[in-house]
Amino acid sequence: MRKQNSNPFILALKARNLTVEIHHHSAYQIVLSNDTPFNTTISGTLYERIHGFLIKPHVPHFCVAEKGTLNVLNIEPYSNVGLELAGRFKENQDYIIFDSPSETNSFFQTPEDSLDAGKIVDAMLTKLTPIDYDERVTKIVEYIKANYSEQNITPQTFADIVFLSPSRLASLFKKQTGSSLSKYLLWTRLRQAIYITLSDKDRSLTDIAYDTGFYDLPQFNKYMYEMFGMPPKALKHNSDLIEIY
Repeated sequence: MRKQNSNPFILALKARNLTVEIHHHSAYQIVLSNDTPFNTTISGTLYERIHGFLIKPHVPHFCVAEKGTLNVLNIEPYSNVGLELAGRFKENQDYIIFDSPSETNSFFQTPEDSLDAGKIVDAMLTKLTPIDYDERVTKIVEYIKANYSEQNITPQTFADIVFLSPSRLASLFKKQTGSSLSKYLLWTRLRQAIYITLSDKDRSLTDIAYDTGFYDLPQFNKYMYEMFGMPPKALKHNSDLIEIY
C-alpha cells in the first residue's frame, strides 16, 4: 500500500470492480476510470460508458464499474483546493461528466492518456496561488499532525500554542488554508482512520476510532458517512478498495 498523498486536504483511493450504492457526501469527489468505461447515475440521470466525473458535495449519485479500476479522489470542500474546484463549475451546475480520457486530460491539464491520481493531484495543486504560510499556522498544522489522536483538543488548545486568542487564530487559519480549524482536525482524523482501516484490516473499527481521536465508533461512523458517503465497515470489508495515496 502506498503512502498517503502529502496534501492534507486530498484523500485518494484506487478501487477495482466497484459498485457503490446511491449516496452523497460533503466532499468534492473526482472519479476517473483507469481503463474501461463505467456507468453512473447522478441526481437520477444515468450516464453510460463514461470515463469519469467531478461532483459537488451533497449531490446523490452511485456508480457501477464491475470490470475495471477507478481512481476516487475526495477533496475537503472548504480547503483552497476545494475552493479552486468550486470555481470550475458553471452556475447551477452540480457535476461535470468526462466521456473520454482526453476530456479528463483537457480539464485537469494532465499528460495525454494519463489518469494517474498522483498526476491529477499535482495538476490541481499547480492551479493554487503559492502561499507563504504564517509560522503560527504551520505550527498548528504540525501539532495536529502529531496529536490528532488526542480527544481533548479544543480551540483554546491551539490558541495557547501560538499565543493568540481562539477567534484571531481561527481567522488566520481560515484565511490561509480555506478550512476552519475544526474541519482540518476532523479531516486529519478521518484520513488517518481510513489509512489504518485499509492497511491493517485485523484492527477493530472501535480501536481505530479511539486511536484516531474519535470518542467512539458511532461518532466515527457518523463523520465517515457524512464526508464519504459510506460507513467504515463498508470500507473495511470491501476488498476492492486496494490502494490509498
